[in-house]
Amino acid sequence: MTKEPILVVMAAGMGSRYGGLKQIDPVGSHGEAILDYSLYDAAEAGFKTAVIIIKEAIREDFMSTVGKRLEKCPLEIRYAYQEIDKVPAGCAVPEIRKKPWGTCHAVICASEEIGDAPFAAINSDDYYGKSAFKTMYQALSNAKDGEFYDYCMVGYELGKTVTLSGSVARGICSTDEKGYLTDICERTRIEVQGDAIRYTEDGENWVDLAPETIVSMNMWGFTPSFLKEAKAKFATFLNTAAVANPEKAEFFLPFVVAELLAEGKAKAKVLTSTDKWYGVTYAADKPQVVAALRAMAAEGKYPDGLWG
Repeated sequence: MTKEPILVVMAAGMGSRYGGLKQIDPVGSHGEAILDYSLYDAAEAGFKTAVIIIKEAIREDFMSTVGKRLEKCPLEIRYAYQEIDKVPAGCAVPEIRKKPWGTCHAVICASEEIGDAPFAAINSDDYYGKSAFKTMYQALSNAKDGEFYDYCMVGYELGKTVTLSGSVARGICSTDEKGYLTDICERTRIEVQGDAIRYTEDGENWVDLAPETIVSMNMWGFTPSFLKEAKAKFATFLNTAAVANPEKAEFFLPFVVAELLAEGKAKAKVLTSTDKWYGVTYAADKPQVVAALRAMAAEGKYPDGLWG
């Protein structure tokens, strides 16, 4: 019997492009952050436990704001900590490195709190929408590894996930005729330029992307097998990519998924959401998010004050 799915929220980022700790920045009428809305939607969808990943450096600020509010959240809240020195035994951390190792490293840091349950992993600063959590919970409740690892992700149309405030990073997805992911390529600089959406790898040559291109917003669903694979691949990453680029190399979730697909070990179903994504990559994005959430509250989708 499949264990109850767990929600894992990655909230350890320092918000360099945003100019502050966006995971605690209020967007709701009672000071709620985007993270509060994700937890509210997750509880409504059926999730009973959430693991929130933060850094020790932001612990006090986080606990005095979001953490205090979540004392009234119906979910069981657990905390995990992503730190730069949480690496496998025998692996060294380069002196030049100043930040942790990316989203997949964050999930590894939470492995003890996740245990052997299936889990969804999300960003703390992305609003995914109610249908995304319902679809994800249902998929994870039925997930079972067989010939292949049974993973999934919620995909969004690129045109609904970009910002006019600057560049964004997105995982560009390719799927087969049955809706399974065949490849995912991380594009770290995607921009809106006039009526077009384009990406560049070198800052000079730009390539057009269709607005309906399906992208990953880091809403992944995994069985426990993913943690075992991620830990093994992290050691390899530290001895290769991290050595070649010790200051900036990152261990992203899509990288590991892409490797497992290429190795024939996993299949990942691309799920869809009927809701619009909202995010705060930049401070200038915040007013749009605030207005959207206010409108949803007016429509009755959320109460006036999520936690009473």
